[in-house]
Amino acid sequence: MYRIGQGFDIHKLVEGRKLILGGVEIPYTKGLLGHSDADALTHAIIDSMLGALALGDIGTHFPDNDPKYKDIDSLVLLNHTYNLIKEQGYLINNIDCTIFAQEPKMKPYIFSIQKKLCSVLNIKESQISIKAKTMEEMDSVGQKQAISTQAAVLLKRS
Repeated sequence: MYRIGQGFDIHKLVEGRKLILGGVEIPYTKGLLGHSDADALTHAIIDSMLGALALGDIGTHFPDNDPKYKDIDSLVLLNHTYNLIKEQGYLINNIDCTIFAQEPKMKPYIFSIQKKLCSVLNIKESQISIKAKTMEEMDSVGQKQAISTQAAVLLKRS
């Protein structure tokens, strides 16, 4: 049996924060604002995994008003979510992600992000696709005010 899920996240870019996507720190003058490390890519993946099994969303499992999640590394949350998926009797078949950012350019970091996520999710590089797009200077992403992400996951019964 297969289950599919999709996730989306967007965070505002602000000064004084690190820019972290997929667990990788990306050099930039701004970072993403959020209760945790604001890793929008990892958050979208988490939501896609939870959604595939109708387990709620990231806010249900890791509420932003809980002090224990303040500035937490989102890879810790991803690992916890992966364990939930395994407990339900599922494994990841594949993940497809898109990062929407006008700046910085993501291409130099895609491979590092892919490797980092593979290590947490115990999957091969061929099981996760990460793409990057700009918004052609339109909307909050295109105006360099935010970064958004999308993820889709296909889970299979183990």
